[in-house]
Amino acid sequence: MVAGGALYPVPNADEVKKANVEGAIDAATVNDTLYAYPMTADNGYFLYYNKKYLSDSDVKTLDGILKVAEKNHKKFTMDWSSGWYLYSFFGNTGLDFGVNDDNVTNHCDWNSTEGEIKGVDIAQAMLAISSSSGFENAVNEDFITNAKKGSVIAGVSGVWSETELKKIWGDDLGAAKLPTYTVAGKQVQMASFTGYKLMGVNAYSANPQWAAKLADWMTNEQNQTVRFEMNGQGPSNTKAADSDAVKASPSIQAVIAQSEFGKLQRVGNSYWDACKTFGNTMAAGNPNHVKLQELMDNLVNGITKSAAG
Repeated sequence: MVAGGALYPVPNADEVKKANVEGAIDAATVNDTLYAYPMTADNGYFLYYNKKYLSDSDVKTLDGILKVAEKNHKKFTMDWSSGWYLYSFFGNTGLDFGVNDDNVTNHCDWNSTEGEIKGVDIAQAMLAISSSSGFENAVNEDFITNAKKGSVIAGVSGVWSETELKKIWGDDLGAAKLPTYTVAGKQVQMASFTGYKLMGVNAYSANPQWAAKLADWMTNEQNQTVRFEMNGQGPSNTKAADSDAVKASPSIQAVIAQSEFGKLQRVGNSYWDACKTFGNTMAAGNPNHVKLQELMDNLVNGITKSAAG
């Protein structure tokens, strides 16, 4: 949108920067210019779990969660068909991924054959997880549905699921940062993409200065507080986020805890389809028995291909 000239730069940038968390400002900034007003700081994911089955100690590791799920003939769910969640397994391994300077294509070395953790190590770790009777590859809607049925006791999702899960699990609802998982003989903290909702002003507006004032008001401390109270959306405004009510929200505190291990989501479009194919293959247990290095090479080739294909 910035490259296309569609966004009007924020006139009171210094004021907005002081009022909001650093991550939200980074997300709204291009080439040192602030182009949007931060509105929320909760667009990430973390772990929900049922305290009736899982203790605070159990949820520290994915091995612990799966062990409890297996024992109770229940499930831990995560959506491996989405590159958004799939990033969890790669982000803290020392391997590199990101969008190039053209803001269209990606660079990625997830197929690396060097280093302490190699690409095939992550593939092997994911196959070990998917082989567990306590794991289920499921989209968010199925997570909620199966939690209601009683077959799911933990899953990866975001703040948008808290209301429904609270209805299902009640006081047994727990939320925490993502667990560690076993890869190459190590416990590695699962990563996440972080995101922020922003409000921009149309550069072609007949009254851009008035539109900027409206956007500024709609994203101020008062309205972010109202947005949290009515919809449970986590504030990016530091004063709004410092309220007792926000501090008492399990999901908001979990997304904040996970953000320490997160990466701002800036990716080229070729990332998504490649990850979907790879994630579904891993979740199915690599049914065609493709060599793991070949799978990793195919994944990276898909992620890094040009916009023209």
